[in-house]
Amino acid sequence: MSTEWMSQWWDTLSVAQQLFWGIALFFSALFIFQFVINLIGFGLDLDSDAGPDLETDHDVHIDPGFAWLSVRSVIAFFTFFGWAGVIVLSRGGPLLWALLIAFLSGMLAMSLVGYLLYLFSQQTQIGNYHIDEALYHTGEVYLTIPARKSGVGKILIQLGNGTREVDALTEGKMLPNGSIVRVTGILGDTLVLVEAVRDSGDSTS
Repeated sequence: MSTEWMSQWWDTLSVAQQLFWGIALFFSALFIFQFVINLIGFGLDLDSDAGPDLETDHDVHIDPGFAWLSVRSVIAFFTFFGWAGVIVLSRGGPLLWALLIAFLSGMLAMSLVGYLLYLFSQQTQIGNYHIDEALYHTGEVYLTIPARKSGVGKILIQLGNGTREVDALTEGKMLPNGSIVRVTGILGDTLVLVEAVRDSGDSTS
């Protein structure tokens, strides 16, 4: 009975409505499948074929241009394209309006997913660092470091393809904001020992 009702309902739709419904249902199924696969942790990367400009040195980073045209963003485009068209036509809107609104909705979804992938790739690149890389490099005091290890301050230092905020101690005098310092020791996963750089010309970067 249910199958017969579905068949009758489908026959009442126009060709345009059938097209939009088909796109919406098919890509919604792909969207849900992709979400479930990622949620349960299979690690399936549907964007692995995004293009030749992907960096493959140790860690895979998504190039921003290809993130915008990734499989995920294309699925998002057609999912929103289909449902927007369904909604417009179901409310009696003309086909031209349905196509226009569907296209704009799809582009918005595609751009949003692409941007989120770009942010994720940037965070991944910045996050790939080891605190030991900071040793003997210079940085700038971001939050005043109290004298003689009496308190923890913060420095900004270049690590892992990005600028990182790292906790810091000093054995010398207080180091105010903006001071240039050199890391002389690693005290923990996010804590370093620093000293003031007296002559910036001999600093190591």
